[in-house]
Amino acid sequence: MRFSHLFLLMLLIGCRAAIPPGTELTNIKIARDEWGVPHIIAPTDAEVTYGLAWAECEDDFVTLQEQMAAGKGLLGEINGKSGAIADFAIKFMGLSDIANRKYDEEITGEFRTFLESYTAGANAYAALHPKEVLHKDLFPLTPQDVIVGYLLGNLEVSGAGRDLRKIMNGTIVKELNSDADKGSNAIAISRSKTTDGKTYLAINAHQPLEGWYSWYEAHLISDEGLNILGGTFPGGFIIFHGANEHLGWAHTVNRADFSDVYRLTINPENELQYRFDGEWLDLEEKVHTGKVKIGPLKLKVKRTSYISKYGPTFKTDGGYFAWRFAVGETIRMGEQWYRMNKATNFTEFQDALRIQGITCLNIVYADKEDNIYYLSNGRIPKRDPNFDWQSILPGDTSATVWGDEIVPFDSLPQVHNPPSGWVFNTNNTPFTATAEDENVKETELNKTMGYLSTGLENNRSMRFLELIGQYEKLSYEDFKRIKFDQQYPSELLFHRANNMEMIMQLDPVKYPDIADAIEVLGKWNRQSYLGNTRAPLFLLSWKYIDEFRDQLDLSNLKDPVTEEQCVYGVRKAKAELMKKHGALEVEIGRVQRLIRGDVSLPLGGSPDVLGAMLSVEQKNGQYKGMSGDSYVEMVRFGPDGVEIESIHAYGSSTRKDNKHSTSQMQMFTNQQLKRMSLDREEALKNAVKIYSPYKIDQ
Repeated sequence: MRFSHLFLLMLLIGCRAAIPPGTELTNIKIARDEWGVPHIIAPTDAEVTYGLAWAECEDDFVTLQEQMAAGKGLLGEINGKSGAIADFAIKFMGLSDIANRKYDEEITGEFRTFLESYTAGANAYAALHPKEVLHKDLFPLTPQDVIVGYLLGNLEVSGAGRDLRKIMNGTIVKELNSDADKGSNAIAISRSKTTDGKTYLAINAHQPLEGWYSWYEAHLISDEGLNILGGTFPGGFIIFHGANEHLGWAHTVNRADFSDVYRLTINPENELQYRFDGEWLDLEEKVHTGKVKIGPLKLKVKRTSYISKYGPTFKTDGGYFAWRFAVGETIRMGEQWYRMNKATNFTEFQDALRIQGITCLNIVYADKEDNIYYLSNGRIPKRDPNFDWQSILPGDTSATVWGDEIVPFDSLPQVHNPPSGWVFNTNNTPFTATAEDENVKETELNKTMGYLSTGLENNRSMRFLELIGQYEKLSYEDFKRIKFDQQYPSELLFHRANNMEMIMQLDPVKYPDIADAIEVLGKWNRQSYLGNTRAPLFLLSWKYIDEFRDQLDLSNLKDPVTEEQCVYGVRKAKAELMKKHGALEVEIGRVQRLIRGDVSLPLGGSPDVLGAMLSVEQKNGQYKGMSGDSYVEMVRFGPDGVEIESIHAYGSSTRKDNKHSTSQMQMFTNQQLKRMSLDREEALKNAVKIYSPYKIDQ
């Protein structure tokens, strides 16, 4: 029997067993609209998520497989060294063990059926398209494999993965609390502050434009209450944030303490023992194996980690460090999102939030009843207030080993229906979520929760506050202008490079070789819209300032920028612009591009503006947009129902032969939105194509 036939047979057996009883694939309708966005319609929730898996595989099977392969320790055999790093990181974390151990206890009832149906859909697609499968051992997927992907995503956005990387590369001591300027936007406006009497919501997470955790837009409709449109990821079985007929919400990354690092005291006579409550305990050795693709060969690789009372433990040049993270204390994050998707009012939505399955992420919410709400969501362990949890902790006492008890939901920072009529978050502190005198106040509890304190803002939060203060009431067009704004605030604020105002205050007499560049920077209006000719000089100067600082042995990357660093950055930026473009003033769209395949378009935006864009230099010298604005959804709740507009950086597909891999690029670069609808009949009437997943015996 040929491999493909045997592979197909094995998968078909697994798929049949996992499909919910009574499922008929002809019940599942995938209605593709003019943009290729799938509107998935079926009688049951489980059938809808089966169809979602099928559509995701049609549009971005490679990304879905890569994430699943990493969870199964197979990515090194597919992508080589970079894949092996992900394989071993997940093994060090023990995410598969967590998913398998907790699955039967925590994944139950209708949600279990729902999750298993998604897995069945992905397995069925793989069975019927064996030539697209990246590794012979990848399928069939199990629901636990999908949960590992959710755990990994939660872990990464919680910042815990950053701590692991710092342990492994030896920078944990000097950089424990540093972070880069990156993030997302979420805004909700009450009808009391809008000119048309509608409630507004902006959903705008800044994610990679392509690859892992890039956005996938879908509309899910069932006869059991699902009717939601928004963004998920390939490998996501439900909408992560979006809007249904009653309500909507947006996520941004928050900055609380979801991960702790401990320095162990090692027995000088036995390196594999550590002191704990006055005794020497043995470290449990864990040997991890995997394979790495190097050319045509697949070489076996072995790595060792340890387990202590604190969790995963690693030997480094600086000693033994243990790592404990809040992600994995529960695997109910998927169920929480499922309940949020199906909520019909604020009470039901809060009931879903009280599951506290999603470890981190801010939530900005709005609904048809004109509730607006901000929550700095978190599953934060209760910790002993006698320790400094923002530093490396003593790894020799049970007092620093927190357990299952978490900070109660009602103790988390949150604001509901403030008199100002607005709430927002741009990854800034949760203690400035609305007007100054209406914010939640920081309490002593925050010493163990670790949220950013009052006053720690970013360029986007400061710019939003400048803009919202200009309006007693704002129109929908005003709202869109705020969301797409690409101007820095009146005073620059970069956490990795404080005092960036200095770059525009250099003395041209003191530095005659860059006097012309200093003059250009002094005239810059702080904008990075398409057509702006002075932004490239600033952005390249900033890039080279960062390069200079990364070469220094700084004890704190938040140290203020120096004049020497600014001069270095401006000189390098001037040299690059003159060499590549022959001028200091160059339209940003000539330097920064939105690129996919043969399509290359001028792209505005810059890091840490509301209409954000972070780009990376390419071999041809251009800068390709990589992350920032990627999927935008704008929602209005009014007396006539829900109005939705959205845009994706590229389109609904990643396949080169699909026109929808690039069909939204022009609108995206022009900051235009496409109209979307939650109406089932409209989705069917206007569909370009309606079909069902293939039958198992087809």
